[in-house]
Amino acid sequence: MKYQICSKCIMDTSDAEIVFDEEGVCNHCHDAERKLREIEEKRRSFDIDAFAARVKADGEGKKYDCIVGISGGVDSCYVMYLVKKLGLRPLAVHIDNGWDSELAVQNIKNLLEKLEIDLYTYVVDWQEFRSLQLAFFRASTPDCEIPTDHMIFPVMGMMAHKYKCKYIIMGYNNASESILPRTWSQGHFDWRYIRSVYKMHGEGSRSLKSFPHFDRPDYDYFTRKFVWFSILDYMSYDKEKAKEFLQENYGWRDYGGKHYESFYTRFYQTYILPVKFGYDKRRMHLSSLIAAGQMSREEALAVLETPPYDAAAIERDIEYFIEKMQISREEFDRIMKERPLRYEDYPNNENDWMAGVIRKISKMFGGGVG
Repeated sequence: MKYQICSKCIMDTSDAEIVFDEEGVCNHCHDAERKLREIEEKRRSFDIDAFAARVKADGEGKKYDCIVGISGGVDSCYVMYLVKKLGLRPLAVHIDNGWDSELAVQNIKNLLEKLEIDLYTYVVDWQEFRSLQLAFFRASTPDCEIPTDHMIFPVMGMMAHKYKCKYIIMGYNNASESILPRTWSQGHFDWRYIRSVYKMHGEGSRSLKSFPHFDRPDYDYFTRKFVWFSILDYMSYDKEKAKEFLQENYGWRDYGGKHYESFYTRFYQTYILPVKFGYDKRRMHLSSLIAAGQMSREEALAVLETPPYDAAAIERDIEYFIEKMQISREEFDRIMKERPLRYEDYPNNENDWMAGVIRKISKMFGGGVG
């Protein structure tokens, strides 16, 4: 394919499915414009105070009236502030997958203490989870974040069920995540795909007994029982202003990139994806901000002029990664050089009854929550 970059955002032909119109504007821009227009229409008729009243009424007599996920990133932290401002009584839910940065832990602690919000942390079985992550790395697909992303739905649902909370409030938002190229990662909510990758590439002596997952019965229950609400889509949300607010009022400190509160996510996005697959996820993150009018195309292109990873620190990061994953440098180098594969190269539910379910949940979570 001849190289081309969108004339409006900075998505380019590194997305194999990208399509341009006669003016050179890509399909992602058109899709984002449609999403943002629909959200703006909903926002005009949305009454945030009435929503808060419904949540409070449903939570009367219960310990908490809503469940809110928190990663330590700006979106989830700002949501915590918002729900507290609305007078709600949230339980903050965090998933500790073994890769949290010290800064993320401190950001969460500082924020929740000042807001007086309780925290529940789900801690994974590290050796089991490591084996699953390693299986995805060995599978040579660009889906290395799936083991973490897949857990979000069942863990949040599990806590909502435990405390009888009807409302689950999320930090996903179209202002910063409206552009998500399918080819760069898919299958986050496909349990058949996850099992097939693990069966082929996981460590044979380990099973996935404790890994939080869901299939059709779980999906039916969770979507019927709970309201999953992306609150930032119903407010005027500016990411940079939210960062400044959190920094000034709660001592929140920036990580230098979207979802970089996790070492694994940072390493995956800045090294594995661009080096092995040719995907620079900054393109989709920055393009989403362009679509939302929160960044100019020129500013985004200037960001791309810097390398995705710190060349001076990359050897240290690789050593940390292989030590924690319990593999050799030789295996790491071999996997990085192997031919890239895709979701379609493994057994999956793309073409059966689960496909519609996967699309709905992917839309709910923005195609993946990091």
